[in-house]
Amino acid sequence: MTEPPIHLAVDLGASGGRVLACRFEPQLELEEVHRFPNGPITIGQRQLWDVIGLWKAIELGLRLAGQKYGARVKSVGVASWGVDYCLLDRLGDVVGHPVCYRDHRTDGIFSAAWERISRERMFAETGLQFLEFNTAFQLLAMRLEQSPLLDIADRWLMIPDFFHWLLSGQVVNEYTNASTTQLLRAEDGQWSREIMQAFEIPEHLFGIPVQPGTVLGPLRPALAAACGLPETQVVVPATHDTASAVLAVPADQFAPERPDWCYISSGTWSLMGTELPRPVLTEACARHNFTNEGGAAGSIRLLKNISGLWPLQQCRLRWELLGRSYSWDQLISMAEQAPGLRTLFDPDNACFVSPDDMPAEIFAFCERVGEPVPVDDAGVARAALDSLVMRYRLTLARLEEVLGHRLERIHIVGGGSQNRLLCQMTADACQRPVVAGPAEATAIGNVMLQKIGLGDLASIVEARRLIRGAAEICTFEPGPGDVWEAAEQRFLKLTDV
Repeated sequence: MTEPPIHLAVDLGASGGRVLACRFEPQLELEEVHRFPNGPITIGQRQLWDVIGLWKAIELGLRLAGQKYGARVKSVGVASWGVDYCLLDRLGDVVGHPVCYRDHRTDGIFSAAWERISRERMFAETGLQFLEFNTAFQLLAMRLEQSPLLDIADRWLMIPDFFHWLLSGQVVNEYTNASTTQLLRAEDGQWSREIMQAFEIPEHLFGIPVQPGTVLGPLRPALAAACGLPETQVVVPATHDTASAVLAVPADQFAPERPDWCYISSGTWSLMGTELPRPVLTEACARHNFTNEGGAAGSIRLLKNISGLWPLQQCRLRWELLGRSYSWDQLISMAEQAPGLRTLFDPDNACFVSPDDMPAEIFAFCERVGEPVPVDDAGVARAALDSLVMRYRLTLARLEEVLGHRLERIHIVGGGSQNRLLCQMTADACQRPVVAGPAEATAIGNVMLQKIGLGDLASIVEARRLIRGAAEICTFEPGPGDVWEAAEQRFLKLTDV
């Protein structure tokens, strides 16, 4: 009996990465081949990504996969966070170190940007929400600092593009991740010459964006030999991790004209939105700062970036340094026992982007706005979840305003889908059923695009049908929502601070 083929998903996040092996016969199975840490490193005045260390870890994951599966490994693809990038010179050498989006070089950059191009014009061109760390503003910051690196560089690659180059030798820019830069035109998915000229960004750095499912070819020969992967093709998935995660939403449609569902891709960030066939460039979309990012097969992910589980993750790390270590299950149990909606804060406030001491920052925020200061770690954990879910409630209302119709259910995918308290609170606060799962949405979506690119699956609709039948999915029905409604005006006041 022939062993089923294996597809490898390299899943890179801001706090860690993994190489996962996926097979579909006799059922959908994911195996973690290698897990490794990640995180920005402070060197001098900069927060940088250790892409050399990440590459070593990916290589090790490939070797381990080769030892276990050998020629059965049919393909590999990489997905990661958005906005950050690497530069190569004409010899193919790395120019400088990739800077983390949480670096402070873009603090307050909007005023300098609007002197070069208006906010209204930039939204009309890109349809993207305005975040100071978006790639366009990172590149502008380099110009304002008179960095020589842009003049030395020959090509610009986003983080997954960089690793696809190391894997295959092919230099390409992938569409879904490119759409997070605020340099791509929303209407046709091509680079905006107008913004590049306004920000003095060299246009020759950028290649025509390729679509998810593009086959780049085999692994570099030396890499394939070293890892024992003679038959492995490099296939570009939806390289922005949210785009891959959204593809794994177990819906029965793809990019309908009038969707009746929205998604939350839940992890360090929460990305909440819906899937459409074309961008929404209305005044309401701009006013509520929604974004039109690219999805698989030319679709649009109309969404809002929400700070997600970042505040709670950073609290957990801080408590660990102080000798109080909690597992995630312990934290959720603690939060469940703490009083609900006692303390609220705005997780998207700028003060929570990169503080040295997250619990202290939460205490300080509460004191400034007159919210009760949490009395213990359990109270902080509950406040973080309550505040996140209030942001979901507010975002749902604004998303429905932008769309002009009601959304009937919420799909939560990613790691947060395993948090039963968060899922039930979301159902209660939003008064919508919550369909939770799959938890490994990014990896599953990554591999589905690989299979579509290789011709093993016919369409995204077929892929979603397979996911519905194979993935672990749970539905949470909404309970009473009165307390959330009563807290809404209180939370709204905090978002103006």
